[in-house]
Amino acid sequence: MKGLVIVIGRDLRLALRQSADAWLAVLFFVLTATLFPFGVGPEAATLRQIAPGVIWVVALLAVLLSLERLFLADFEDGSLEQLLLSPLPLEVAVLGKVAAHWLTTGLPLIAAAPLLALLFHMEPAGLLTLLLAMLLGTPVLSLIGAVGAALTLGARRGGVLIPLLVLPLYIPPLIFGVGATESALSGLSARPDLLLLGALLLVMLLVAPLAAAAALRQALE
Repeated sequence: MKGLVIVIGRDLRLALRQSADAWLAVLFFVLTATLFPFGVGPEAATLRQIAPGVIWVVALLAVLLSLERLFLADFEDGSLEQLLLSPLPLEVAVLGKVAAHWLTTGLPLIAAAPLLALLFHMEPAGLLTLLLAMLLGTPVLSLIGAVGAALTLGARRGGVLIPLLVLPLYIPPLIFGVGATESALSGLSARPDLLLLGALLLVMLLVAPLAAAAALRQALE
C-alpha cells in the first residue's frame, strides 16, 4: 500500500508540473460537446434526448487523448525499468499509475459534466445518475486504456494503435453508462446498469493491472 501511494503521489506531482496536458482532456470534453447544439439545433427536447450519449462518447474520446502518455514518458527516461527492478510488484505500480491518470483525467471530466448537462437541458433527476455512472465508468476507461497503452508501448504510431485496441472494449461501459442515465430520465430504475458498471469495474481492477504489467514486461525485454 505504501508503494502504491508513492507511485500515485509521484505521477500527480508530474501531472501538476505539466498542467497543460491535464487540462487538454477537459477542454476537449467541453469544446467538443458544445459543438452538438450547433449541429443538431437548439431545441431543448432534442438536446435532452441526446445528452447522455453525447456526454459519454465525448468523455470516452477525451480519455483516449491522454492514454499515450500513461507509460511513454517513464519508458523513454528509464523510470519504467527502475519500477520493474524495484521490490514493488509491477502490477501495483500499474494500478498506481492508473489511479493517478484517473485523478488527473477522469475526475476533472466528472466535475465538468454538470456544465454540459446544463447546456443540454438535462433534468436534475438524470444528473445525479450521470455523475454516479461516470464515477463508476471512467475508472474502467482508464484501466482498459492502460492495457492498450502498455500493448503499444514502443511501437511506431502507438498513439494511432491505442484507439483501435481499446475502442471495442469501451462499448460495455458506454452502453451501461448511457443506459443508467436514460433510465433515470425516463423514470425507471438505473440500478441494474449501475450494478453492471460496478461489476465491470471490479473485474477490470483485477484483470487490467495483470494484463498491463505483462505487456510492459514484454516491451522492456
